[in-house]
Amino acid sequence: MSVRNLLLIGFTLACVAAAFLLPAVPQSLAYHNFADQRSFLGIPHFNNVVSNIGFFLAGTLGLALLIRSRVRFEFMRERWPYLVFFFGIFATALGSSYYHLAPDNDRLFWDRLPMTITFMALVASQISDRISVRTGLVLLVPMLLIGASSVIYWRVTERQGVGNVLPYAMLQAYAVLALLFMAILQPSRYSRGSDLYWIFSWYVLSKVLETYDAEILSLSHFVSGHTLKHFAASLGGFIACYMLINRVLQHPATTADESLKTPSALP
Repeated sequence: MSVRNLLLIGFTLACVAAAFLLPAVPQSLAYHNFADQRSFLGIPHFNNVVSNIGFFLAGTLGLALLIRSRVRFEFMRERWPYLVFFFGIFATALGSSYYHLAPDNDRLFWDRLPMTITFMALVASQISDRISVRTGLVLLVPMLLIGASSVIYWRVTERQGVGNVLPYAMLQAYAVLALLFMAILQPSRYSRGSDLYWIFSWYVLSKVLETYDAEILSLSHFVSGHTLKHFAASLGGFIACYMLINRVLQHPATTADESLKTPSALP
């Protein structure tokens, strides 16, 4: 096993340990007090609700490209992490819209659950692209279960009066940093692997916009930071679509993945 893979495994174990050994962090109820409270056309919190159209379009486009075989893979089964990734983006549009209609902890669960699907599926896709196709596919379901468990755990602890959102927060941070580490340390088998940096950058910008939610609304008098966060984060999905459409295979998979070769989507 290479040093790069050992570093990724070590980072994974460190995040798991931190998630369960650090003191519990309850979800602040102030989180739900977004700056833009305006309604329009009878829709409460209109801008924060309708700005999820970006997720809806990115998820729909990605699913359509994959289902219609507009993306070429060395092995057909490589599409599964990406199918789940774009499904997660599509579901995020629904979950986030539902949450922003009447923000509270119960609805926040349905906002966060599809986001864990998105994060974990993207990590699995990059393991397949950069480390091992077989490993990425084998880890897809366990990673999805771990992601979902972090949100379910938070909800259960909230209802028990001892809320702990830390495992979910650690999982999100882990996914983003793991993607960055893989982009830096392990080249993709396909071209356009560096597009992952753009996905990372739009995510970071979305968190900055979220942090300065009220300040941005105060300056613009039109749009809040949280509304812009939705658009910035959804751009990562469109970049993933662009990457998949335009990339080409540069380095065939290792012999360990040879049994996956049937059928192939490449000429």
